Amino acid sequence: MKDDVPSWLLSFTAQGIKLDLENTKDLLRRLGDPHLSMKYIHVAGTDGKGSISSCAASVLISSGIKTGLYTSPHIEDFSERIAVNGEKITDAEAKQLLTAVKRCVGEMEADGKIPTYFEVMTAMAFLHFRNQGVEYAVMEVGMGGRLDSTNVIIPEVCVIGNISMDHTEYLGDTIEKIAFEKAGIIKPGVPCITLNKEPAFGVLKRVAEERNAPIIRIDPSDICVTAADENGVDFLYKEEGYRVSIPSSRQADNASMAIEAVSQLKIYGQCLRCNVKKGLRNVRWPCRLEKIGGLPIILDVTHTAAGSKALADDVAKLYGEVDIVIGMLKDKDAQTMAESLSKISRRVFVSPLGTERSADPDVLREIFCKRFRETTVCENVSDAMDLAMRSKKNNNILVTGSFHTAEEAIAWLKRTYPGYWTYSQRNTAEEHIREGRRKA
Repeated sequence: MKDDVPSWLLSFTAQGIKLDLENTKDLLRRLGDPHLSMKYIHVAGTDGKGSISSCAASVLISSGIKTGLYTSPHIEDFSERIAVNGEKITDAEAKQLLTAVKRCVGEMEADGKIPTYFEVMTAMAFLHFRNQGVEYAVMEVGMGGRLDSTNVIIPEVCVIGNISMDHTEYLGDTIEKIAFEKAGIIKPGVPCITLNKEPAFGVLKRVAEERNAPIIRIDPSDICVTAADENGVDFLYKEEGYRVSIPSSRQADNASMAIEAVSQLKIYGQCLRCNVKKGLRNVRWPCRLEKIGGLPIILDVTHTAAGSKALADDVAKLYGEVDIVIGMLKDKDAQTMAESLSKISRRVFVSPLGTERSADPDVLREIFCKRFRETTVCENVSDAMDLAMRSKKNNNILVTGSFHTAEEAIAWLKRTYPGYWTYSQRNTAEEHIREGRRKA
């Protein structure tokens, strides 16, 4: 996004995080309640909710349904968060939305109400989807669920992915408390799909029963990974074969929840059933164990303790030992991350991130030194990438720890291989590399 659009939006980050629905409802009312014009799949969870959302959206798109997808956070540009039929919102479209949104926000401010960044973004997404004639929108929860800005909708189905410890300062310090917040998206009579085990499932089940909502817990034994490579996963779900084009064996779980979710939609038998496999094959979701073709680099945005354990297992199976470039936010579990990743690496390059939420690299060094044979602190992610590439031998380089780490690594890729990397346009890896080397 260009000009004053990001600066105006970024001004609302000063409001911080506020879990409340009143501002969102007020802003949407002033915009004409655009969220009432379409049908929804609502997706919550700690790990994998973006993958679940992208899989479900891809099935809808592959079935000829005009589909909106709202996700967060973004990697390179905030416009990634709002997409219709796989195309992210353009600068021109965003500026058109801002005209209406700014006016309504100004009215709110005059009434003493100042929305947050996420509240404004969510309203923009609803407005864009209505303007584009979206039939179904897949909405990923930002944080929690009960008081998340997306929780103003009545979906046809909701999905609650894996629940683990994260955002404890906002959602609670136990799995049960966090599960209760996630369960807030369950609506009366609306089916809820999950794969969670106890104690989280018990909380979800209790809330669902209180709201007379069917809850469908996928049996883990119904999911069987048959093959995995750097481009995706082959798996069986209820003895039916599928391929999801996102790497990592955990994507079989996420895809299975998406399969079950779309099967609950009213249009399933009419036009979705025969396109589920196509949709999963067509799905694209960057920076999830993503191998950069022609380069020894793997990008992954894992940042939770549970995610790091699954990441280490997948990397071990696909790539063996790797070197690691990592930056983390200060509220994440660096201890568990270090423990998990030490099983696949002996060398780690630690970096601060370009955000005030960044973990202190000296603190990370102290933690990682206890687990890794060689720990190097760098000035920034760019320096870490340079040093990792210069000193590497036969290992691939895994870049992980945060969406911010991936963003800064992508910026390094663009500088190092000009013309090589774009988020929205991807040719074959070989074509990208040839282009980059010609211009370098």
